[in-house]
Amino acid sequence: MSLPIDELHRLARRIRGVVLDVDGVLTDATLFYGTRGEALKRFSARDGFAVKLAQREGIAVAVLSGRLAPPLKARLRDLAVPRELVIQGSRRKAPDLARLAQVLRVGTDELAMVGDDLPDLPALALAGLSCCPADAAPEVRARCQYGCSSPGGSGAVREVVLLLLAARGR
Repeated sequence: MSLPIDELHRLARRIRGVVLDVDGVLTDATLFYGTRGEALKRFSARDGFAVKLAQREGIAVAVLSGRLAPPLKARLRDLAVPRELVIQGSRRKAPDLARLAQVLRVGTDELAMVGDDLPDLPALALAGLSCCPADAAPEVRARCQYGCSSPGGSGAVREVVLLLLAARGR
């Protein structure tokens, strides 16, 4: 359920930080395992560019993931996402979103949350702007204020960042 563009822009103008799930948002939710059992992940360079663009424009970027993923650490280091803005292994995403808001010194209503699956619903409900990739679970798509046209790991993060910047007239 995407809201009309004027309503989206009204909500997006208040956003000071964007919180991203990982599997299904920063990645396409595919899990690869190497021959030694090591986890491998595929990330979009275009979404990475959008993360850097958001940071340059004064929009904080944080990560809230239910999984622990060593490859994520390297990717977030490349993107200069501060460690204090990364929560992995979350089992209660709404309280963890509130914790990220405290670290950023903003209200949860000043955060956009991008999630794709059922564990993300409590955090999406708490955020000031709820967003999801095109291939999010139907239950998530039904509850998000903005549904991207791009799938997770293939431009959804970029779409959200461009929405936030367009709302600011950038």
